[in-house]
Amino acid sequence: MEVILKPGSIFRQAKDIGVIWATEEAAKLGFRSGDPDWVNLGQGEPEVGELKNGSPRVTTFLSEPQDFRYGPVNGMEPLRKAIADHYNRLYRKDKSSQYTAQNVSIVMGGRLALTRIFCSIGSIRLGYKTPEYPAYEDLLNNQAGRIIPVKIPTREKNNFAIPPAEFATAITNHNLDAFLFSNPCNPTGHVVRDLALQSYLRTAKENQCALIVDEVYSHYIYESGPSSGKPVSAAEFVEDVDVDQVLIVDGLTKSFRCPGWRLAWVLGPKEMIEDLGRASSGIDGGPSMPIQRAALQMLKPQWVDPEMTALRAEFGKKQILMIESIRQNGMSCSEDANSTFYVWADIRKLPPPLNHASTFFTAMLREKVITIPGTIFDIHPGVGEKGTPFNQYIRLSFGPEKENMKKGLARITSLINAHR
Repeated sequence: MEVILKPGSIFRQAKDIGVIWATEEAAKLGFRSGDPDWVNLGQGEPEVGELKNGSPRVTTFLSEPQDFRYGPVNGMEPLRKAIADHYNRLYRKDKSSQYTAQNVSIVMGGRLALTRIFCSIGSIRLGYKTPEYPAYEDLLNNQAGRIIPVKIPTREKNNFAIPPAEFATAITNHNLDAFLFSNPCNPTGHVVRDLALQSYLRTAKENQCALIVDEVYSHYIYESGPSSGKPVSAAEFVEDVDVDQVLIVDGLTKSFRCPGWRLAWVLGPKEMIEDLGRASSGIDGGPSMPIQRAALQMLKPQWVDPEMTALRAEFGKKQILMIESIRQNGMSCSEDANSTFYVWADIRKLPPPLNHASTFFTAMLREKVITIPGTIFDIHPGVGEKGTPFNQYIRLSFGPEKENMKKGLARITSLINAHR
């Protein structure tokens, strides 16, 4: 990949990604966070207030004298153990292989977790698909020349996912050493779960392909099935936690609704976790001690379980409202969009010129509503200019509070009706 320097500068030409770019475009028209006149249906964070029947927000905590010192690069032992216990309780009951504190690396945010992983990886071929989380592109570009990103084709009829039956073929045909994917998927809302997820892990192991699974939306599951009523994680189908090359990324940002805390973790084999710790010493130096101590309160079962139930109940209602609204307005979305807090809306049947993502985005900004064009999720690490196969899609977020979201949907309806 060619690195372009800014004129007269030692800095390369970087670009804003996804939500940041969209909000900066909105700011040019007067948007400010918290402005009641605006509706941010592009936001990548959930509402953060207390939910009905949910757990109380953690607003106070005590730090210890030792918290003023540098902490362990992979995080403090009590929190690492609490995270391991959390996964064992939800996904690994009665399994002989259990996660321990040594299987957990704590990091200040999901993107930093991925940075540690990518900096620790050797020279490999790494598979990915599109549409996908935009930050992957620049994170992988930072490792250009060592990690070779390989795009795996997907089809619209599968909601741009790779069916389990095709996964083995993708690994062998593209000679993959590892595969990276968000599950649940940002932006499509597709989730690989139950037997399909088990098949993914079995196939990857048989083909000696490591999996890097970004599970930051793991609690936002609305569909029924054998594992309904609980979040989804690849941890359920790992056979040996210290042998299977499965790295799971999650944290407090989305599922625990604490984006400002910037606390995430990586779960994986002990040897890999030790490597992440060594990488941390040259990247970030380890996570915040006080924030880790505060997070201990939210890993207790008596806090986690009511919060998970309340989250699915509240966000499930908002999902129904949003999907009903967009379908009434002539948009559509996949029937299997049953996770995250996004709707991947197909706008191709809207009246022109609203049937193009960039035009829709610009028109909605004039109505003081932020959306995200689908082209943002067409990632191509390692290459320059790219096509725009998702210019008939927009991503809408039902992360905002319900009444604010409804106001934004009403403005979308009004704009579409004005063009009919």
